[in-house]
Order: sequence, then C-alpha cells, then structure tokens
Amino acid sequence: MMDATTTVAALRDAVRRFADEREWQPFHSPKNLAMGLAVETAELMEHFLWVDCAASRDVTRDPAKRQAVAEELADVACHLFNLCNALDIDLSDALRDKMVKNALKYPVEKYRGRY
Repeated sequence: MMDATTTVAALRDAVRRFADEREWQPFHSPKNLAMGLAVETAELMEHFLWVDCAASRDVTRDPAKRQAVAEELADVACHLFNLCNALDIDLSDALRDKMVKNALKYPVEKYRGRY
C-alpha cells in the first residue's frame, strides 16, 4: 500500500479486518481507543523528546530511528482508524469540514509565516 494509491476506506477496512479476525470488538470501546490513541501518540513523541526543533527534523535520518518512528505513526493510525470505525465517523468528511473551519479561523493574510 502506498499513500498515493491507497484510500482511507481501504486502510480502515484493513484495520477493521485485523481487529475482527482477533475478535477485539469488545475491547474497542471509544474510551479505550481514545486512550490507546493518546498512549501511541506519546510513544511517537518520545522519539523527539529533548530534541530541539531544528534537530527534530534530522531524527529520522538514521534508518533504525526512521523505522521506529514509522511504526509508531502506524500505531497511531491504527488507533485512529479503529476509533473512526467504532464511532462510524467518516474521517475524510471530518477532515474536510475541519479544514474549512481552520481556513476561516486562520486566514492566510493574517497567519502566513506565524504560529
């Protein structure tokens, strides 16, 4: 699977099948999945802990660290997709709607180059 050719629906379905095969639905409550998402995000953050902003861009130059970061990103995505599945939320719709709100909240003219 590659980002350029794989749909969100295909990823969600792959994650759903994986969980279904293991009969994990009883454990996949929104509460547990949201907490798991936070834990996996913290594990991702750990790779950048105590690294300044400029150096954080170089963390993944080391192949082993790049693989470790990629695995944590995948864990985050799995939890996110499982949560979308559990709540029946269309992530593409939610993201599109949020981007419209963000564009209004952060107009380019006012926020370009500023955080």
